[in-house]
Amino acid sequence: MSTITKSDLIESIRNGLQYISYYHPEDYIKALTEAYNKEESPAAKDAMTQILVNSKLCAMGKRPICQDTGIVVVFLDVGQEVRWDFKESIEDVVNEAVRQAYQLPDNVLRASIVADPAGKRQNTKDNTPAVIHTRLVPGNELHVQIAAKGGGSENKTKFAMLNPSDSIVDWVLKTVPQMGAGWCPPGMLGIGIGGSAEKAMLMAKESLMEPINIHELAARGPQNAVEELRLELFEKVNDLGIGAQGLGGLTTVLDIKIMDYPTHAASKPVAMIPNCAATRHAHFTMKPGEGPVSIPAPDLSIWPDIEYGQGGSGRHVDLDNLKPEDVADWKIGETLLLSGTILTGRDAAHKRIQTMLANGEELPVDFRNKLIYYVGPVDPVRDEVVGPAGPTTATRMDKFTEMMLAETGLLGMIGKAERGPIAREAIKKHKSVYLMAVGGSAYLVAQAIKSSKVVGFEDLGMEAIHEFKVENMPVTVAVDSTGESVHEKAPAIWRQKIQDAKKSD
Repeated sequence: MSTITKSDLIESIRNGLQYISYYHPEDYIKALTEAYNKEESPAAKDAMTQILVNSKLCAMGKRPICQDTGIVVVFLDVGQEVRWDFKESIEDVVNEAVRQAYQLPDNVLRASIVADPAGKRQNTKDNTPAVIHTRLVPGNELHVQIAAKGGGSENKTKFAMLNPSDSIVDWVLKTVPQMGAGWCPPGMLGIGIGGSAEKAMLMAKESLMEPINIHELAARGPQNAVEELRLELFEKVNDLGIGAQGLGGLTTVLDIKIMDYPTHAASKPVAMIPNCAATRHAHFTMKPGEGPVSIPAPDLSIWPDIEYGQGGSGRHVDLDNLKPEDVADWKIGETLLLSGTILTGRDAAHKRIQTMLANGEELPVDFRNKLIYYVGPVDPVRDEVVGPAGPTTATRMDKFTEMMLAETGLLGMIGKAERGPIAREAIKKHKSVYLMAVGGSAYLVAQAIKSSKVVGFEDLGMEAIHEFKVENMPVTVAVDSTGESVHEKAPAIWRQKIQDAKKSD
């Protein structure tokens, strides 16, 4: 009887993980292009432009779509008649594939997984272990679904144990605005309904593996309650006006996916997991004796013919001669093109800075009159000065904002998504600024970085402090020196515009 070999399984999963690091699913590109063509919000359209251009650059250069190359999630449907040529556990073999995929020299992927999550949180250095779900099914084939789930979207996961009489629509419409923009819309929302708490979560995650097909569903019409719910939520979530990157606009979600399962009569568990603009997943089937699977590359013609030129429209800013009075002049929604020196730092660096300042120790770098970029870049390959280097979610640094502005002389911050009340109050108090770079455009952002070196906390790996020299790096003023936030103002404006347009129809 033919077997599935260890080497074939490793090669198939390894190649699949490399594939999804630089190729968007074709259905996502088509759906985003359609949304781009319909978008009326200039800020949202600009964000979509960056995401689409970044996607094509990654497809051509075979480099990661996002610097957060995700936690690997694998669904294995194992045919009962499948035979193997190895004695290790299937989890060990899958993790070896992950290890090889993330350390491939031609396209090194960022190691983001930390062990001892409640303690030392030490990086495992190779992105293992994966999260693996295995099911035994009829047949003699192995069906594999792989995904790389970014932390920014995973962190926005929501769960509720509703009462049987509660409205799922009401819960979703109340919850989505509370998620902010850290999940990098436009993307998908995966919803699991029923079963038990863990079953609802699992269904929500697996539903995100399905193709985007909401417009086909609308065209033929719903045939059951779940399809009716998908269509209702798709319309009403987009009517919230949140828009791409939370900048206000017509499209927040490209599809709503729902899986359900019978549940207890007293229960209505509902889980919701967003998939970001770097939606990464692939599916393949292995048959005994047929060798490793190779997923065909998409045709580059599926990407729209648009460009995002360096040095385009926007206010040019010389970071090496930046003064507080310059920052005070910037207004929310304004596009800036940054040139000069920026420093990087994210969660682990901020925590260490906090400890050093509390102990009266000297910091390794001088933040006075500088901007800090919340980023953990991918290691460079070939002739790169830095790998993909898109922003991480800024709200995680909110609790450090007052400290950084009050004690280091920092002038401003760059990240993705909104800032919370504590951070906005600190920004207003110190007449600082928060600038937003587009999540899901990591490779495009990296083109603006002309040099990079580690200047502090080298032991933190991708979370070390880097010094970047940038040229015309595009950002949007998200919170100005008065504390006003584009993420609060713009969605409200577009929500009203959408309501007014429907009333006039």
